[in-house]
Amino acid sequence: MKKNIIITVSLLLALFILTGICSAQKNELTPITFSLDWTPNTNHTGVYAAKALGYYEEEGLDVQIVQPSENGALLMCAAGQAEFAVDAQDTMAASLDLEEPLGVTAIGAILQHNTSGIISRAGEGITSAKGMENKIYSTWDIPVELAMIRYCMEMEGADFDTVKLIPNNITDEPAALKAHQTDSVWIFYGWSGINAEISDFDFDYWDFRSISDDLDFYTPVIIVNNKFLKESPETAKAFMRATAKGYEYAIAHPEEAAELLIAGDTTGSLEDARDLVYASQKWLSDQYISDAEKWGIFDPARWNAFYNWLYSNGLTAHDLTGKGFSNEYLP
Repeated sequence: MKKNIIITVSLLLALFILTGICSAQKNELTPITFSLDWTPNTNHTGVYAAKALGYYEEEGLDVQIVQPSENGALLMCAAGQAEFAVDAQDTMAASLDLEEPLGVTAIGAILQHNTSGIISRAGEGITSAKGMENKIYSTWDIPVELAMIRYCMEMEGADFDTVKLIPNNITDEPAALKAHQTDSVWIFYGWSGINAEISDFDFDYWDFRSISDDLDFYTPVIIVNNKFLKESPETAKAFMRATAKGYEYAIAHPEEAAELLIAGDTTGSLEDARDLVYASQKWLSDQYISDAEKWGIFDPARWNAFYNWLYSNGLTAHDLTGKGFSNEYLP
């Protein structure tokens, strides 16, 4: 009996010590807040995979994934409420164009190319920008957005002023087009285009990068708070090492990665969209790296081409070429 008591006490003591060690190790992890740009979707899969597979913990990081604040992920990141966030090169421009630019830098391209374009009902002639003449377009009424539409139409000899603009409050593009709420709307193909495909909706589509290389900008991207970057460059590199591994896993294992995304989604919005998540993940897994040498890298010439286009078209007050991005923190 005495021997059993000694063994039991020894086991409890060992368990107590082990628990204390594990707790101490967990407490030693560096807390990181990562803000999404929207609700969870397949653009974010690599981050969810890195968290679920323990890649961040291996780098000594405790990463919390959060929804963007009312003011948006970029402002949240610039204010230091999140060390990292998701944004896009086009929407970053306004923040970089200020007399005192907001303190954020893009340090990883989630997708290598601009996969956005215009979707419409099939057979109504909107197979290119010219087809938008005298048709309805649902707009966010953002100057860069409308300038891009105008530019594409003018490249094809079309008159932008004939387009009938209405507010874009659409959440389901195929449904809105089926109901004739609009004739055309800007989508990101990896989600909304795939949604149209699996909905058996007959549609036409043209993309911006097919009109001009200048419009092949980076969207979405991972941004970082500049103050954090200056003070903790090695932590930023650790975060990007783990994140790159997450996206590489999603490329090699799209189905498993899709499951990790659904499981990690605390909003519950993806559980009933499993078919879309799987199909979108399969498509995007070929787009994360595409023709680049590795995940996350920026082509300076392509980044600068878009910002030069913005400046040349009077959409920024300052020439932003060479600003707002870095490849230094990628593995």
